[in-house]
Amino acid sequence: MLVMNLDPRKLNYEANKLEKRLRKLVGRAINDYAMIADGDLIMVAISGGKDSYAMLEILTKLQKYAPVKFELIAVNLDQQQPGFPSDVLPGYLTSKKVKFKIIRQDTYSVVKKIIPDGKTMCSLCSRLRRGALYREAKAIGANKVALGHHRDDIIETFFLNLFHGGKMKTMPPKLLSDDGSHIVIRPMAYCKEVDLSKYADLNKFPIIPCNLCGSQANLQRIKIKEMLRSWDKSYPGRTDTIFSSLQSLAPSHLLDLDAFNFLGLELDTKVGKSIQQH
Repeated sequence: MLVMNLDPRKLNYEANKLEKRLRKLVGRAINDYAMIADGDLIMVAISGGKDSYAMLEILTKLQKYAPVKFELIAVNLDQQQPGFPSDVLPGYLTSKKVKFKIIRQDTYSVVKKIIPDGKTMCSLCSRLRRGALYREAKAIGANKVALGHHRDDIIETFFLNLFHGGKMKTMPPKLLSDDGSHIVIRPMAYCKEVDLSKYADLNKFPIIPCNLCGSQANLQRIKIKEMLRSWDKSYPGRTDTIFSSLQSLAPSHLLDLDAFNFLGLELDTKVGKSIQQH
């Protein structure tokens, strides 16, 4: 209702301003991490959620002006969840004149059969989905797989691993796939979720919710999200600082023996300086 009461000219100005900012952030991430090269065939994993819609929209627009030539193909994995509206994505992608493919694999039944009710489903579901997408990427000859994770996902995953996994790691903007056949990229690594939500509303993306989750791991992510939101409310800019810290590590000031050669760190008595034996 609020959107309807806004001046259309002002609304259009805000929409253009938001898209320009998102395109700039995606372009910067692509450049910083060398995500896209000339001749790439990029499989864009599209789930029906706001993030993957936004990623596809921005990549198709950047494609027109990019200094390198690359192809995009949107791929959706229909996991055969009961009530899944299988006509929504084909209709939308056809209307946008985007090359796409729908693959169908009943991972839903597999997850429900193996994981007892009330237990964590996300880990198994993610592995099955990832495996299906990697196989499809190989089948169509795609050398890159683009996923729609954003800045908030990266920060939340860092704290999930820190609090529940005992590791300091998160979703990297670029990595080699588990099977070693593809490079996985996250072009929206610098984009904030709040901006993507606004972008989805303005573009009227036909959102398809996932009803499989709601399990323990997902609830933990919600708790992390609430914690970060509370921090930002009390200390504005805190999540910005946290994200910056993920880009500026100091291995010599941590405790990982594999990341820094503490055992070879000795004092050079001749010059009065510390040296590191190699």
